[in-house]
Amino acid sequence: MTDWAKWREQFPVTEKYIYLNHAGVAPLPLCVHQAMTHFLGDATNNGAVNSKHWEATAERCRANAAKLINSDVNEIAFMKNTSQGIIIAANGIDWCEGDNVVTTAVEFPANVYPWWSLKRLGVETRMVPERNRRIHVEDIETAIDERTRCVTISHVEFASGFRNDLAAIGDLCGKKGLWFVVDAIQSVGAIEVDVKACKIDILAADGHKWLLAPEGAAIFYCAKEKLDALINTNVGWAGVVNPRDFLNYDFTPQPAATRFEEGSYNSVGLYGLGAAIELLLEVGMPNIEQRILDLTDRLIEGLRSKNYRLLTPTGESDRSGIVVFESDRYTSAELVERLRGENVIGAERAGVRLSPHFYNSEAEIDHVLGLLP
Repeated sequence: MTDWAKWREQFPVTEKYIYLNHAGVAPLPLCVHQAMTHFLGDATNNGAVNSKHWEATAERCRANAAKLINSDVNEIAFMKNTSQGIIIAANGIDWCEGDNVVTTAVEFPANVYPWWSLKRLGVETRMVPERNRRIHVEDIETAIDERTRCVTISHVEFASGFRNDLAAIGDLCGKKGLWFVVDAIQSVGAIEVDVKACKIDILAADGHKWLLAPEGAAIFYCAKEKLDALINTNVGWAGVVNPRDFLNYDFTPQPAATRFEEGSYNSVGLYGLGAAIELLLEVGMPNIEQRILDLTDRLIEGLRSKNYRLLTPTGESDRSGIVVFESDRYTSAELVERLRGENVIGAERAGVRLSPHFYNSEAEIDHVLGLLP
């Protein structure tokens, strides 16, 4: 049995807050703070003397990120955020005028605007609406025609907490020969993600939510069989075969996903991201997912008992770390503010959105339920 109290010690935020906004911006665990502080001390006192160690830390982070989503290490690149990864995907597909991309009408804007920008190339963005707060795979399939080139979707929808069936969508894309692009910022670090089993071509996820890392350090996955098909529209000095041979210009791209890395790393961010992923792997993603689902189940049952209206689908395969609800008597803004006055941190997202992580406790969930009128 996992000792959750032991892992809770990694989160000083618990001394002041009941923090239930990991779908927004997560607090940093001690190990992440310590890793970043170590880098800052090194860079302050030694300049770049130990840069080889910085590079080794980045490569260890890359290897662990690959392990986290079941990819090969050469399929992982580092980005500054999820948006950058999706922009690379949107601009890298070899579009023809009249093509279309299929997404949903409830995506976070990071997975909308990069595709809308393709209108300049004559590419249509088709947005599938949700039904009963769910995205139905058959609706996605209906939106696809002979000019569809790509399906792009969030693993977990930010405003409802609905978990899309990536395996079914990936199978659909595979059969039709379509690109499959996934915004995984609301899932990686909270629930298990397997890019191979789900036949994902491209995945992007920033570190500052469920990954428990700082903003500005993100992972980007591109399946090795799609590397050469994705046009690199952001070529920089670091993406070629001999990046350190500065005056020997060679435009040959690196044979791995590192070809999409434009230049110098956010090294302090990667120190933090690396420490966060190590923590998640040590706790174990199956343990983390089950813990989060247990806590959200407790929250859902308590909300039902107090007659709140759940906006999050509650089917076993639909659920994630996000619970959204509303009241007939109070506005969502009023409830979020009421909770914040009691040092409970949530968010207003088309309702009250609460999103616990594995270090949160049953006692915290019960306390929050007791605070709700």
